[in-house]
Amino acid sequence: MSTNDPSIRQPLEPAAADAVRAYAARTRADADQLASVLEDIAANGLPAVDDCTPWEELRETHLARLTTQRPAVA
Repeated sequence: MSTNDPSIRQPLEPAAADAVRAYAARTRADADQLASVLEDIAANGLPAVDDCTPWEELRETHLARLTTQRPAVA
């Protein structure tokens, strides 16, 4: 078989493998956090409206975070 055979798995460079593992860990942590919130809602019901953050405020916070991570190109 040739090294270009698509049926053979190609190993990643060590740095790429580390990056994939780090992404998997972050994704797993995010999923665990979401699962925890959903389990709390299932056990205790929805939180009171006064205890919640309006979605508009969440959106603006997220957009500001994205802006600092990747500033607009002039």
